[in-house]
Amino acid sequence: MTERTISHQFAGEQHQSVYVGTGGAVRGTVIIVPTFAGVSDLEKGFARDLAGRGYACLIADLWGCSYDGPDQRDAAFGHMTRLKSDRAALRDRMLDIVEVAKAQEGTDPAKIAAIGFCFGGLCVLDLARSGAPITGVASFHGLFDAPDLPPQPIKAKVVAYHGWDDPMVPPDAVVALARELTEAGADWQIHGYGHTGHAFTNPKAAGLNIPGVDYNAAAARRSWAALHDYLDELFG
Repeated sequence: MTERTISHQFAGEQHQSVYVGTGGAVRGTVIIVPTFAGVSDLEKGFARDLAGRGYACLIADLWGCSYDGPDQRDAAFGHMTRLKSDRAALRDRMLDIVEVAKAQEGTDPAKIAAIGFCFGGLCVLDLARSGAPITGVASFHGLFDAPDLPPQPIKAKVVAYHGWDDPMVPPDAVVALARELTEAGADWQIHGYGHTGHAFTNPKAAGLNIPGVDYNAAAARRSWAALHDYLDELFG
């Protein structure tokens, strides 16, 4: 297994994404889009797990900074709000990340998937909504609201792992996403986990002190196991 930092630019901003390689054969490449806090040990742990299963991983740095702890929460939310306020620019940012992934030695452009957590979940759904020719996207406790952009046929297989008690994504939003994906012709799945809130894969989630945001070990384990099956389906 190998790990290195990749410097790249978008819209005049400098970014430091992290590439985790398998050290051998590559079954496919997985782009990992972090939570609003940026690249952290959480995403690196996910990437190392996937690299051990034969997937090269690019942990995408969307804004050039990382934030750890509630004292830096407002700054992180500010970056998220900035990106979320212009969904066309966010789409273009994600398409640029795909190009960064394609540029890495050993990447097969026909074998790229993207997974995202919280705000990163919205990012990968927007990547699918763009009609990008990637293999699949997986959203973990992501935000579901659709951008005000012309709809495109969705080529990627889509899966969303969702905590049913997530205060940021009520049941009506889940139904709306299902309707949207159906109308876009997508191959889609939505997995709902009962008695589970937002950020359920993050053991540090409770430290944010936000109601309805907490780690759920069972949902984290179940959704990650489901992702393994999903990637097996995508890449064999």
